[in-house]
Amino acid sequence: MMRFACALVVSAVTAGAQITLQYASVAAPDGVQLKASYYSPGKPGPGVLLLHQCNRDRFVWNDLAAQLAASGIHVLTFDMRGFGESPGERFGSLTREQNATVVAHWPEDIDAAYQFLLSQPGVDKTRIGVGGASCGVNNAIQTARRHPEVKTLVLLSGNTDEAGRAFLQASHSLPVFISASEDDGETLPYMRWLFSFSHDPRSQLIPFQAAGHGADMFRVEKTLPGTIVDWFDKILLQPNATVPNSPVVKPSADEQFWNILVGSNGVARARRMLDDALRKDPKTILFPEYPMNLYGYEHLQKGDTKGAIEILKLNEIAYPNSANVYDSLGDVYLADHQDKLALEYSEKCLKVLAEHPMKDENRAAEMRANAQQKIDKLKH
Repeated sequence: MMRFACALVVSAVTAGAQITLQYASVAAPDGVQLKASYYSPGKPGPGVLLLHQCNRDRFVWNDLAAQLAASGIHVLTFDMRGFGESPGERFGSLTREQNATVVAHWPEDIDAAYQFLLSQPGVDKTRIGVGGASCGVNNAIQTARRHPEVKTLVLLSGNTDEAGRAFLQASHSLPVFISASEDDGETLPYMRWLFSFSHDPRSQLIPFQAAGHGADMFRVEKTLPGTIVDWFDKILLQPNATVPNSPVVKPSADEQFWNILVGSNGVARARRMLDDALRKDPKTILFPEYPMNLYGYEHLQKGDTKGAIEILKLNEIAYPNSANVYDSLGDVYLADHQDKLALEYSEKCLKVLAEHPMKDENRAAEMRANAQQKIDKLKH
């Protein structure tokens, strides 16, 4: 049984609407009390669950949540365990093993919060939206996978796994709102790539130039919260609005390539497709570097070191001037006990870093240290 304890605070919204804010404790299945904020518009309407990024807490959504409630939408934000006011060791201080244990609880924690939102008086259980920032992007997509009543997603500056990407690709009537900033490393190219897998004609991508990461973009792009409110209003508050027909569209080159990659004998076929494309046009780009890098590490985490090597070799062909390509290959060769190649690629990472300096010096320093650590280990 799920139990909730709530304290009531009432605040007035300038537009004339009266919203109710409840500070709540949501009991996770293992008894951990997750602290939450529930914004009620005081009348029946759809619901939205907002999932914070992994360097913030639920309060990063305060202004957006209040605006959504003022528009007639019930909103829940909550602190994941180890964040904000929720108990648990602080997420940023955990070891990799402890981190994995906490992350394993996320689906059931999110589902507990989700059920709390649906249990509130006036929430229309057939009109639910989920928003997520950074690590909250994958959490939002996975929530929609588990709950078919989710009608839309708002995704800010994050990534997802293979199952999440396949879900978006197969969800032809799930409109997604995606936004990221050009100054946020590889995030915007990744989000553009992810957007290419959405087949709902209502989906929207809004890029920025220098807005930062995740919900922090609100502080720079002052109109973004209002744009998100308008999005949820359009999709959730107008349920009878005509949904445009989805024409049969030929998959983009990105999607065609990825469908081949994840299919039978996929890496070998994708390699041939890439080689053919580059022979015709050496400037051809069939995929961004970042998602391929993630895909390689997914195979590494599954114990498929040989597969991870072949996947990351595709990045070496497509992005020969990226130091990260060689650092990642150094990692997987080391995991596969090919020490000579691990040393060779780690040294090449440092060489490429010197020849092609990265814009993000912090990221460059981290990569330099990682490569040097492997080199020192292998030489000794």
